[in-house]
Amino acid sequence: MIAAILRQNLARLRFKNSISLCNSNVAFPLFLHNFSTSVKKQTVTHPTVSEFLLHKHQFSPEAASQVASVLTRIKNPEKSDSILSFLKQSGFPKTLIEKIVKSRPELLSANLEKTIKPRIKIFQDLGFSANDIVKVISGNPWFLRTSLINLAPNVEFLKNCGVAMEQIIWAMYYFQRFMLSNPERMKKFVEKADEMGVSRSSKMFIHAVRVISSMNENTWELKLRILRDLGFSEDDMAEAFRNAPLVFGVSEEKIKEVKELLLATGKYNMLCIVSNPVSFMYSVEKRYKPRLRVLEMLESKNVIESWPGVGTLCRMSDRKFYEKFVGPYLDEVGDLYMAKSV
Repeated sequence: MIAAILRQNLARLRFKNSISLCNSNVAFPLFLHNFSTSVKKQTVTHPTVSEFLLHKHQFSPEAASQVASVLTRIKNPEKSDSILSFLKQSGFPKTLIEKIVKSRPELLSANLEKTIKPRIKIFQDLGFSANDIVKVISGNPWFLRTSLINLAPNVEFLKNCGVAMEQIIWAMYYFQRFMLSNPERMKKFVEKADEMGVSRSSKMFIHAVRVISSMNENTWELKLRILRDLGFSEDDMAEAFRNAPLVFGVSEEKIKEVKELLLATGKYNMLCIVSNPVSFMYSVEKRYKPRLRVLEMLESKNVIESWPGVGTLCRMSDRKFYEKFVGPYLDEVGDLYMAKSV
């Protein structure tokens, strides 16, 4: 009897344990499922490049589309937003910000505190106004990413040479690599300009220094030889460099082409050309040939008695040339002039 009761109690105990185990086996997986769901990383949806630029910063559709064609996504919208907001606060108008981002889309992922702000501060410390900074950087967004180690000593050196800030800004806008030259080399460029007799107070001084920086010693000597062969004396070359240093940046081919074209008219000789070295700087196709055809036509019809000098021929604006040699003689050269102007 006692044995039977013990067997019944043992059976009940096994049954209850079995139920308990089954319940625990069901509950445990559910717990894991709920836990995994709660800690699962939420998917963050970033705006597209176009959406970000169009709606957040009011870029034009054209500008936003152009940037989006190069930049596939905005990796960190908050970072990009802070950069664009900083440029706005620094005085950059929307059109220039668009220009900067179009030319340097990678700026949207730059480090504002370590990359952009320190470079802006360098300009401020050098005495650049807010407008000057906007002008320089909008012309060369490259300044916001490249090393500016050489900029400060070069700017200070040129200022000490008497170069106006306006001219320094011009050089930075058009010739940024020149302004980032090694400071010791910059001093040598200035010494060369001094040797050529260029006055530091002249507006041509910064142009002279920049041209010198673009040539090594061999190239410089080659350019002098070319001018000597044309009949330039040492004094002629020095005077040409003082008054029109950009002439020394003209290629040998261009110099020969201008010389041959002018001599072929029979109206000008080498003395005329040497006396006007700036003549080498003007376009053969867009300036000389159309004007020479008009003058030849007027002479063939006995309308003009003499041709303008080389200096006048090359320097005269299109409007002035039209008023003097085309407008009064439309019946003779109107069609010719218009055909060459198209």
